[in-house]
Amino acid sequence: MQPLSDLIHRIKWDPEFGRGVFALGYWDRVESREQVVRFESANFDPAQPGTFSVEDEDGVLRTIPLHRVRTVYKDGAVIWQRPLRG
Repeated sequence: MQPLSDLIHRIKWDPEFGRGVFALGYWDRVESREQVVRFESANFDPAQPGTFSVEDEDGVLRTIPLHRVRTVYKDGAVIWQRPLRG
């Protein structure tokens, strides 16, 4: 399986592959469910590797560790999924 960081890099920098609507599904520990955010709304700060930030509907900036990303979608289809532990 391709590492998530490599896939994120490809979405951002490969113009052919990066066409489409991408979304990240991450595990929200408070709500105990996957939250899906559009890739364009995620901010990847080089000063904080291994995380991305996203503003929620209340305007609160949330920093999400990449290890909580479970699914990556392209045009609504799953293109990457973290294997389930168990």
